[in-house]
Amino acid sequence: MFEQMREDNHELLEIHYFTPSTFEKAGAAWPIRLGANMAKPNYHIGPRISPYYYLIAVIDGEGTFHQGGQTYALRPNDIYCLFPQVTHEYYTSEQALLRKAFFAFDGKHALQLLERIGLTPYSPHMQGGLTSEALQAMESFFELVTNKERPHSDLARLSVFQRIFDVLTVPSSGPKTHAASSGTWLQQAKDYIEIHYADGISIESVADYIGIERTHLSKSFHRAFGQSPMKYVQQLRMNEAVLLMKQTDYKLSEIALSVGYPDLFSFSKAFKKQMGMAPAIYRKG
Repeated sequence: MFEQMREDNHELLEIHYFTPSTFEKAGAAWPIRLGANMAKPNYHIGPRISPYYYLIAVIDGEGTFHQGGQTYALRPNDIYCLFPQVTHEYYTSEQALLRKAFFAFDGKHALQLLERIGLTPYSPHMQGGLTSEALQAMESFFELVTNKERPHSDLARLSVFQRIFDVLTVPSSGPKTHAASSGTWLQQAKDYIEIHYADGISIESVADYIGIERTHLSKSFHRAFGQSPMKYVQQLRMNEAVLLMKQTDYKLSEIALSVGYPDLFSFSKAFKKQMGMAPAIYRKG
C-alpha cells in the first residue's frame, strides 16, 4: 500500500482493476477495484455519483465528506462508503492531507455486507471504525494483487475481500441488539429455523440464538407468521419428509432421521397427526 503510486493532478494514486469471474458473480458480492491515494492540497472529489459501492478507510489526514444531505468530518481511522447512484463529495484539509485506502465492489448482497459493518445509505460514515486488524487485512489485499511471482486467483481475491468485512463486522450484543427491531429478530428466528429444522432444535435453542426470552419469541412469532415456532418446525419437517418419500427410495427410518426425528416411532406419530395417516400408507398412495 502506497508503494506503487503514480502522480495525478490532485493526488498520488495506486489502483488495481479486477474483472470478476463467473464464480465471483454467482456469489454475494465481489471486488471491482482496489486502491490507495495520498492527496495533494487541491484534492477535491465531486459532486458526482458512482456506479459501485466504495468502502474507503482514512489512514491519515483530515477532510470533509458530503453524502445524502449530510456532512461528516474525516479523521484518521474513519471509514465511509460511497453508495451507488447517490451524489457524494469529499475533499482534504490543506493542513492535514488525506491518505486513504479503498476498494470498489458490487453484488446482489453488497448492501447487506455494509449493513453488517454498520454502514447504510443513511449512515455512511463511522468514526474510528478502522481497526488495526482491518487495516492489516487491507494491506494483505494489496500484497496479494501486487505479487508478480504468484498471480492471484478469484478464490484468493474473494477470500481476502471477505476477510476485511469479517474483521469490520459489528458483533452482536445479545438481546439489546436483536430487540431493537422486532421485524429483524423475528426474521432471524425464521431463517434460523429454516436452516436448522432437521437438527433437533427446540424453542429454547432458537430463543437463545436470537437473544429473546422464550415466551416472548413464541407469542411474537405466532403473531407475525400465524403459527408457533415449533409448528413451523414441524411443517418444514413434514414438507421435507413428503418430498423424500416421493422422490427417493429411502427407508422411512432414514427419512425420520433426515428430517430431525430421533426414531421412526416419533416420526410416524407426528406424521399421522399432521397428515391424517401413517407415513407408510401415505407413501403407498
